[in-house]
Amino acid sequence: MTRKVRLTSPLVRRDGRLVEASWDEALTVAASGFKRIRDEHGGSALGVFSCSKATNEVNYLAQKLARTAFASNNIDSCNRT
Repeated sequence: MTRKVRLTSPLVRRDGRLVEASWDEALTVAASGFKRIRDEHGGSALGVFSCSKATNEVNYLAQKLARTAFASNNIDSCNRT
């Protein structure tokens, strides 16, 4: 029987290893990664995919994030299914 382990704190990669971090540090690392990709490759290198079960408000925020923070028009959802 395989035991499932649940993460209870965020992890960031330091020197090739995943280590525990604070939420502030993890969000800062994630944001800097998105910014680096956008700056090096342009907004078209990023995109957002939202869920059809999400509310209209959540989908609105997802497209707002893509267009304003990522400078990307790459937005899709699975509403067609």
